[in-house]
Amino acid sequence: QVQLVESGGGLVQAGGSLRLPCAASGPSFNTNPMGWFRQAAGKEREFVSAVSWGGNDRYYAGSVKGRFPCSRDNAKNTAYLQMNSLQPEDTAVYYCAAQRRGTATSRNISDNPYWGQGTQVTVSS
Repeated sequence: QVQLVESGGGLVQAGGSLRLPCAASGPSFNTNPMGWFRQAAGKEREFVSAVSWGGNDRYYAGSVKGRFPCSRDNAKNTAYLQMNSLQPEDTAVYYCAAQRRGTATSRNISDNPYWGQGTQVTVSS
């Protein structure tokens, strides 16, 4: 079982940056691919980024590619989403998620059985 806790959300002006850590607990964090998703008010939850269990393979939604690099530090049981050049349309609740250990990295919500509680990111214009 993996438990996830996000932090780092807040209010930022357009063009600013935030970094979201996701602290994980559980026996196998370093074998679980990790993902980031977001859900804006009134919209479906959507994929943002994903990183393989070893951290070498990373995947991004087109809307954030080049702006939101993701990473992980398995020694610290923590994944990160660095958000740069934030825009008002990035306003959403951001969730980190984990897949089952040893699975292939996926963009699909349904492949992630473990979720954090979410953290609000608000970008003002």
